[in-house]
Amino acid sequence: MIDAHVHLWRIGAHGCVWPGPDLAAIHRDFDLADFRAAAGEGVEAVLLVQSQEDLADTDWLLGLADPLIAGVVGWVDLAAPDAPARVAALATHPLLRGVRPMVQGRADDWYDGANDAALAAMAHHRLVLDALVQPRHLDSLGRLAARHPDLAIVIDHAAKPQAEGFEAWVCAIDSVAGHANLHCKLSGLVTESAAVADAFAAIWRAFGPERLLWGSDWPVVNLAASYGEWREMARALVPAEHWGAVFGGNARRVYRLEEGRSDGGKGS
Repeated sequence: MIDAHVHLWRIGAHGCVWPGPDLAAIHRDFDLADFRAAAGEGVEAVLLVQSQEDLADTDWLLGLADPLIAGVVGWVDLAAPDAPARVAALATHPLLRGVRPMVQGRADDWYDGANDAALAAMAHHRLVLDALVQPRHLDSLGRLAARHPDLAIVIDHAAKPQAEGFEAWVCAIDSVAGHANLHCKLSGLVTESAAVADAFAAIWRAFGPERLLWGSDWPVVNLAASYGEWREMARALVPAEHWGAVFGGNARRVYRLEEGRSDGGKGS
């Protein structure tokens, strides 16, 4: 099994300003030893995902040395004028597999103003755009997907569906799923207000077994469930004949996780 969405952080270090003390359950340092204790047996690889809008956080993740790490999704401000150069520089690291601007708190049309040269650079370097968004951003994300058909895009946490506005979210998901370069993570659903089974049914219908990737969103998942509880919930939702794709194969293909690991996953 590949976990396609894992966070690590050290409070107060490497640009780490979140989570704050108001989130007591996760307001502490989390490292891979903690992850192994939470996940138990059966996880062959993880994709580390940035949690801070700071290049220091990305550099720290890329510098970690552990054979469990198959890749890293880092951070770049894709609206910045120097974004193409930053993307090109980060792409030289063998573990970098994607970039995630944190758009969930930004304007609805944020992706319309993203630096197209930077997005083209991402596509050139075969990097994935992780989309940390809310439902209101999906229209703009769809327009970006149309502008950059060669750029692989993965919607994190299914765009965080809520009970209020659920039907509008379903319509937006159905619409963006029409772009073949868009994929969706089966992650983060237990920490949102929409019913998990209903949200899963919508993304399963929209993306199917070949464009869904499972991720734990650990340790944020701890706010609502244990690692094992979320994993078993997801296994109960996904038909067993598609476990191989959703719980590993799709992440391996989309993020090219078998490339650049000859050093045992060590960063340079």
